[in-house]
Amino acid sequence: MDKKQFAFGRENFILLAISLIIIIVGFLLVSGGKTTEETGFDPSIFNTRRLLIAPIVLVIGFGSVIYAILKKPKDQ
Repeated sequence: MDKKQFAFGRENFILLAISLIIIIVGFLLVSGGKTTEETGFDPSIFNTRRLLIAPIVLVIGFGSVIYAILKKPKDQ
């Protein structure tokens, strides 16, 4: 099969895989503690990791997915 038929090159797939790993890490940072049945409220929902770090990581991940898709493969 001819390499010219593929829309993405090897570098695009590598960047896409790295981007997906970053997105998974971002969603893991958003997820967290359990709620207790006595109070029904988890005060750890308002911590810095969930409100600041996780959204930044997710925006970087989704932005890098867009970059990986739009990047032109190198001509060989």
